[in-house]
Amino acid sequence: MCGIVGLYLKKPALEAQLGKLFEPMLEAMTDRGPDSAGFAIYGDEVADGWVKLTLQASDTDYPWAALMGQLEGRLGCSLDWFQNASAAVLKLHTSEAAAREALAELAPEVRIMSAGQSIEILKGMGLPAQISSRFGLAGMKGSHIIGHTRMATESAVTMEGSHPFSTGADLCLVHNGSLSNHFRLRQELKREGIHFETDNDTEVAAGYLTWRLQQGDTLAQALDGALEDLDGFFTFAIGTRNGFAVIRDPIACKPAVLAETDDYVAMASEYQALATLPGIDQAKVWEPAPATLYVWERESA
Repeated sequence: MCGIVGLYLKKPALEAQLGKLFEPMLEAMTDRGPDSAGFAIYGDEVADGWVKLTLQASDTDYPWAALMGQLEGRLGCSLDWFQNASAAVLKLHTSEAAAREALAELAPEVRIMSAGQSIEILKGMGLPAQISSRFGLAGMKGSHIIGHTRMATESAVTMEGSHPFSTGADLCLVHNGSLSNHFRLRQELKREGIHFETDNDTEVAAGYLTWRLQQGDTLAQALDGALEDLDGFFTFAIGTRNGFAVIRDPIACKPAVLAETDDYVAMASEYQALATLPGIDQAKVWEPAPATLYVWERESA
C-alpha cells in the first residue's frame, strides 16, 4: 500500500509556493507509506544544449566537490552545481550521454536519479516528514511536482527502490499497485536498449513509457499502450517537462482523487492529502475513471 500525490500549478505567480503547498500533501500519505518517500519537482530549467542531473550517494559524507572538479576537467565544459543533503544537482553544458559516460568512469557508485532540462528527483528511506525536512521541500519552487510514499511489501526497504523512477529525459513515474508481467517485460525492454537500476516493477513501467516515446508515440499513445501491455493493477502519476498525467487501470481498484481550481490541479490517493490546499472547498473534486487518461500540460518550450 503506497501513497501518491501530485500538484500542478496553472499560474507562474504561484510557483514560489509549490514546496510549501506540497509538503503537507506528501506528509498526509504517511499511513499509506512510512518506509520511504520521494518526489520529482520541475523548475529551474536549463537552456538548450545543457543537461540537468540529480545524483545521489549512499554515503552522507560523499565528496561531491572533488567529483565536480574531476567531472569538469574530464568534460571540459561549464558546470554549475549545489549539494542538497545526500544529493547533488548539477547543470552541465554538454550532452546527457557525455555526462553519463563521464560519471560511469569517475564515480560508478553514484546513482543518477534523473536527467533532463527541468526535473530533480530526491528520495530516500524514512518517514515522509523526514524526507521533506532532509531536502528542504517547503522552500522549493517550481511549476509542478509528484510524490510518493512507499510501504514495501515485496522487496527490501532501500533508497533505490523508493519512488519516483525516471528512465527518460524529464520523465518520471510513481505507482500504486502491482504488475504481474514486469519480469518478462523488463527482459524485452532491455533488448530494446532500456537500462534499469533496480528490480522494482514501477521502474519497468517507467521504462516502458520511455521506450514507447522513443518510438514516436505521444504520451497519450504510450499510456494507451500501457493499458494493453502492462498486466496487473495500477494508478500512475506521470511527470513530464511540461506537465503531468494520471491514469488508472481498467479495474481501478487502487484509490485516487483529483481536484481542480483556476489555480491548480491536485491528485492524491486520499482526499485528506488535498484538504490543506487553498480553495479546496470550491474545487471540482472527482474520482478519475478507469482506463481514462487525464493530462495537464503547458505549451512546449
